[in-house]
Amino acid sequence: MTNLVTASSQIIAHITMKLADGSAADSTKVNKKPAKIIMGDTSISPAFEQQLMGMSAGESKEFTLAAADAFGEPLPENIHYMDISKFSEEAPAKVGNIITFTQPGGELPGMIKDVSGSSVTIDFNHPLAGQAVTFVIDVVEVK
Repeated sequence: MTNLVTASSQIIAHITMKLADGSAADSTKVNKKPAKIIMGDTSISPAFEQQLMGMSAGESKEFTLAAADAFGEPLPENIHYMDISKFSEEAPAKVGNIITFTQPGGELPGMIKDVSGSSVTIDFNHPLAGQAVTFVIDVVEVK
């Protein structure tokens, strides 16, 4: 009997994300390291989990989620301002740069959105926040 994805499954799968224009945003296939998904652990949205239900190893599926069900909408509280003196040659305050900041509990990447005088605007929203994302799931294993 083939294992089907249920609400308590652990899944090993390759995940490819594409933007509305069809361009690839990211894929686990690049590093040949599939992702581990633990259903019900809230690391992915309920809408995403719903798409996986009933799939089995060897199966592939493509689906699109609205921004709210993919990486959420950008939140204003995730926009922060820092003094330019906090940046260095290794991590310059340049618009478009993504810099990882060490926080209590881990690291957090932020994209520099604006540099105005000595004030640097950093966006800690997920880079795909506010966008519909198409996912291609290739299930490797279901436990």
